[in-house]
Amino acid sequence: MKRLIAVVIAVLVCFGVGYTARYIQASSILTWYPFLVKPGLTPPNIVFPIAWSIIYLLMGISVGLLWNKPAEIRNPAVWAFVVQLLLNFLWSVSFFYFRSPVLGVINILLLDVVVVYYVAEVYRINRLSAWLFLPYLLWLLFATYLNVYICCLLYTSPSPRDISGS
Repeated sequence: MKRLIAVVIAVLVCFGVGYTARYIQASSILTWYPFLVKPGLTPPNIVFPIAWSIIYLLMGISVGLLWNKPAEIRNPAVWAFVVQLLLNFLWSVSFFYFRSPVLGVINILLLDVVVVYYVAEVYRINRLSAWLFLPYLLWLLFATYLNVYICCLLYTSPSPRDISGS
């Protein structure tokens, strides 16, 4: 029963962070993001909430499975989880709220490193927890590609004024 409670709480925390990020980025998703030049591999908008729902569920289960391990074993992994969840949230703030693909790239590269660390750390403790994080890692690497692409085009494409010669 303790394990189930830990998993449920962890899942709820993940969804809470995701919901808060969704609230913060909502305006930019409607008024700014649609006008960015994005790569052809950008998924349709409907894919994002579906993917994140699955990812948050798996993330919560992953860390929840660690909760009943001895503190000296679980604490480094749990701290990595907390840091990655914070960076995950801050990416939404950086990219969408501040409308800064550059800050987004910096943030997501840090997030990539912390998630890889989490998976490696957790693999030694509970292999299922590590495997549950792999969809997130793959999605994150794809998101890194999207963010870098947008950033590069944003700062290398000529502005409409440059094209018109004004």
